[in-house]
Amino acid sequence: MTIEDLLNTVKQNNPQADLELVRRAYDFAEAAHQGQLRVSGEPYITHPLATAQILAEMRLDTTIIVAGLLHDVPEDTPVTLAEVKKNFGEDVASIIAGITKLGKIKYRGVTRYLENLRKMFLAFAKDIRIILVKFADRLHNLQTLGALPEKKRYRIALESLEIYAPIAARLGMGEMRGRLEDASFKYTQPEDYQWVERLERETYRQKEEALEKIKKLTLQEFGAAGLKVQKIQTRVKHLYSLYKKLLIHEKDVSKVHDLMALRVIVDDIADCYAALGVVHKLWRPIKGRIKDYIAQPKPNGYQSLHTTVFCPVDKDVLTVEFQIRTQQMHEDAEYGIAAHWHYTERGSKIPSRYVTWVKELAGLQKEMLAELKLKDIETLKIDVFQNRIFVFTPKGDVLDLPENATPIDFAYAVHTEIGNKCAGARINDQLVGLDTTLKNGDIVEIIIDKNRQGPSPDWLKFSHTHMARTQIKAHARSPLTSWLKNRIKKR
Repeated sequence: MTIEDLLNTVKQNNPQADLELVRRAYDFAEAAHQGQLRVSGEPYITHPLATAQILAEMRLDTTIIVAGLLHDVPEDTPVTLAEVKKNFGEDVASIIAGITKLGKIKYRGVTRYLENLRKMFLAFAKDIRIILVKFADRLHNLQTLGALPEKKRYRIALESLEIYAPIAARLGMGEMRGRLEDASFKYTQPEDYQWVERLERETYRQKEEALEKIKKLTLQEFGAAGLKVQKIQTRVKHLYSLYKKLLIHEKDVSKVHDLMALRVIVDDIADCYAALGVVHKLWRPIKGRIKDYIAQPKPNGYQSLHTTVFCPVDKDVLTVEFQIRTQQMHEDAEYGIAAHWHYTERGSKIPSRYVTWVKELAGLQKEMLAELKLKDIETLKIDVFQNRIFVFTPKGDVLDLPENATPIDFAYAVHTEIGNKCAGARINDQLVGLDTTLKNGDIVEIIIDKNRQGPSPDWLKFSHTHMARTQIKAHARSPLTSWLKNRIKKR
C-alpha cells in the first residue's frame, strides 16, 4: 500500500477530489510519525495510510480521508492539534480532536471501561464522522493483529465483535459490520473460522458454474420481460454470519439457503416488484422465504426485496437467494450512515434514527454508570448491541427492540406507565404470556390494569431491555413497595 494507491482510489471514486490536499496530509503524517514503528516492525505511517484507504474505498469525502491520515498525529507524536488545525482547517481538526479525546480505550476494570465507552459515544453523538474514522482504524488494527500477544489479540477481537460490529449494524453499515466480524472471528474462534472458511470456499467452488448459469438465465428473462436491470452480482455470505446460521442449523450447510445470493439492482421501486415477479415466474420460490423490506424496512433502515428460490441446473437443484433493490437502497445497505458523506451526497440530511440512537446510547451509558454493577457490560451488549427486531403497535407505529424481547420490554418501550400497569398481551390478536418471545413484524397489544400497583419482580426473569429492568428494579426498591411488603408479612 502506497500513497499512490490511495490517490488512485480517491480519484476513481471522486474525479473532482483535491488530491494535492490528500498528498499534503500524507506528507505531514509521514514526517510526524518519522522513526516510529508498529509492533510488527513496519513504519507507523502504514497504519494511517491503510485507515485512509479503507475510508476512500467507502467513497467518503476528502475531509474524512484526510482526518484518517492524521488521526494519530496529536496523540502519538510531538505535533499538536493546533498545528493540524493551522495546516488543514477547523473541520479536519474537529474530527481528530474527537478521536484524540477517546485515547486508547483499554480494559482496566468495569468502571474505567464503561466510562471510556461513554466518552466514545458522546464523541460520536457530537460528530458521527468520528465513528467512521474509528471503524476504519479498528478494521486495520484487526487485520494486523497477528503481531500482538495472543491474549491481547483475543481481547481486541472480542471487543470488536461485541461492540464495534453491532454499532456498525445499527448504523446500517452492512459491509463494515461484515468485515469487522470476519476479522474478529479469526481470533476469537480460530478453529471455527478455519472450518467455516474452508466449507464456504469448497461449497462455492462446487456451485460457482451453476450460479453463473442461473445468473445468465435470469438476465435473459429480465430482457424478455422488457425490464431494465442496472446490474446483477453474486454475493457470498460473510464468514461470521454464515457461522451463526450454521449453529442454528446444526452445522448443516445444505440448510443455509442464503449462502449464495444474487443481487439485482434496478432503477426504481416499481421495477423491484416487477423483477420479483420475473424471478418467481422463472424459479419456484420457497415458502416463507419472501421478505419485503421495502414496505417494512429493518430498524436500521435497510430496504430490499428478498426471495429464496429452487433453481434446477444440470441435474442439481440449488437454493439461491435473490436480493432486489434500487441503487440508492444498495448504497444505503452497504454504507448506511456513511453514504451521507459520499462526495455526491454533500449536504444530504442524516436520517434522524441514526442521530437519535447515538444520543440515546451516550445517555444510556451515563445512567448505567450511576448504578455500576459487574453485569452492566452484559446488559449493554444485550440491550444495545444485540441484533434488532421491529414490532408494531396496533396503530402501526414501529418499535425497535433487541432479539428475544418480550411483551414486558415492548410495554416499557411504549411508556413507563404502560409497563407498570401491564396485565397481559396479545400478539397478532392472540392472547399470550408475558414471557413470550417477540418476532420480527409482530403486532403487539398490551392489556393494562389501571388498578395495578406496579410491576412484578418476577418480570426480571424474562425482561431484556435496560429500560424495563431499571423500572422493575426501581419499583421494587421504592418506599411504598417496601411498606406494602411489610404489611403483607405482618398479616
